Amino acid sequence: MNEQEIIESGILEVYVSGALSSDETLEIEEAIAASPILQSEIEKIEASLITLAKAVAPPLSAMVWSYILASIQKVRTLDTKSDRTNWAAITGWAAAILCIGGIFWMLTQNNELRETIQITSTENQVLESDLENTEAQLAETTELLEIVRSKEYSAYTLSGNQAVAPEAFAKVYFNKNDKVAYIDAKGLPEAPEGKVYQVWSLIMEPLTPSSVGLLEGGTEVENGIYKFDNIPDPEAFGITLEPAGGSESPTLSQLYTLGSVSAAP
Repeated sequence: MNEQEIIESGILEVYVSGALSSDETLEIEEAIAASPILQSEIEKIEASLITLAKAVAPPLSAMVWSYILASIQKVRTLDTKSDRTNWAAITGWAAAILCIGGIFWMLTQNNELRETIQITSTENQVLESDLENTEAQLAETTELLEIVRSKEYSAYTLSGNQAVAPEAFAKVYFNKNDKVAYIDAKGLPEAPEGKVYQVWSLIMEPLTPSSVGLLEGGTEVENGIYKFDNIPDPEAFGITLEPAGGSESPTLSQLYTLGSVSAAP
């Protein structure tokens, strides 16, 4: 075969890959030694292979590259009298680079997969915790509804003071026998900083207030619902805005809601 036929046949690529038989390799090497065109074609094939190896392989450490280069430099050519490169040997090392690169890529993918699994596991634990909290809150809400809807509790509405907060209101669920009251304060505006709402049990004539407690975290049983025990028999309930910590007597100028409980609701 002439030079063009050899190039078009694809045998040079097979030679570079090291897949030719001994006789075929010797024949091609003789043709390459006699033809600068074939030598140039071999160099192009080798450059393409090295470029491909670099493209698909993840970056290797300097130590690994140094070892590979040192090993390649020790490779001898088949013809010691010729300065031709031993393409079959270099191709073998290129394949080794591809293999090592593939191993590094697989290790990287494995580490990423482990991290993904760990993240997913953590997310699942958070979801399970959120679900448990939601179920617990639902159970508490259901229990609370059963309590306030029972016949032992009477419901009263505390209307807003027209002079202070006309749109404010609160709900009281009062068990006269057990002297327990639940206050639903979602109708009250948010207390300003340094202030707190205080609930009062009132006897109207003469006006005799008794503090029931503060609408704060310690008495809150549900979002915006507060529980108070040991309620004296009231004629009315009132809620005032007081300084943090509460007051010994209600600040009537800050009376937000008031409602009678002396008669059946």
